[in-house]
Amino acid sequence: MTTFLSLCFLFFVGSCLGWCIEVVFRRFVSAKKWINPGFLTGPYLPIYGFGLVGLYSVCAIPVQTGSGWGDALVTILIMGVIMTAIEYVAGLIFIKGMKIKLWDYSNQPGNVQGIICPLFSLIWTAAGAAYYFVIDPFVIGWVEWFVSNIAFSFVVGIFFGVMFVDIASAVNLSVRIRAFAKQYDIVVAYEKLKLSIRRRYEEAHDRLVSEGKKFKKPGFLFAFRSYRNLEDDLKDYSDGDPQKKDEDTPQ
Repeated sequence: MTTFLSLCFLFFVGSCLGWCIEVVFRRFVSAKKWINPGFLTGPYLPIYGFGLVGLYSVCAIPVQTGSGWGDALVTILIMGVIMTAIEYVAGLIFIKGMKIKLWDYSNQPGNVQGIICPLFSLIWTAAGAAYYFVIDPFVIGWVEWFVSNIAFSFVVGIFFGVMFVDIASAVNLSVRIRAFAKQYDIVVAYEKLKLSIRRRYEEAHDRLVSEGKKFKKPGFLFAFRSYRNLEDDLKDYSDGDPQKKDEDTPQ
């Protein structure tokens, strides 16, 4: 039972830290603005939770090749394979099951269905090396702290409770997106859709404020908050028209 709770704790830590990394990456590298990444509303990304659990589990099972460097090399390669597999399975579930593309590597050489590619597999392997040589001792310390303070599992339980409610809400949203995608025979790029909705909301906000009207500023966490219904936002997204029509402006 302690092992199970420890893995749940690591999932909690990995999900939250991964979310923080993605937020910073989008702000300063990709989107150039603060935007809530991923499929859920809350400050967590489950794929990173699974990743941390996977890395910790691999390191917990000793590899014996007869050479210290050989042990490290094999372990790191296994980590790279596991992280790539997690990314592929997650991407496949969303694309095939929900017609939603959370990320897209289609422009990368050697990509597989736009879900995984050699470049990011190499990045995951490098991340595995960093974990093996630098991060793992800290993670072991976190687990030891958790085992010594098992009452913290109450906080972890709250985290999972909130996340499951969040997942239920996100699934409801994805069903509507999937219905639209199926109707128009497309796959919706989730991050691009969020940016499209956010851009239109910001344009409406700036225009109405300049006219002396009150209009709530778009929130950071609620990426799908809009003054229109989702179907209209999806149609605009699929048309690829970044300009808002005057008749769509809220009064």
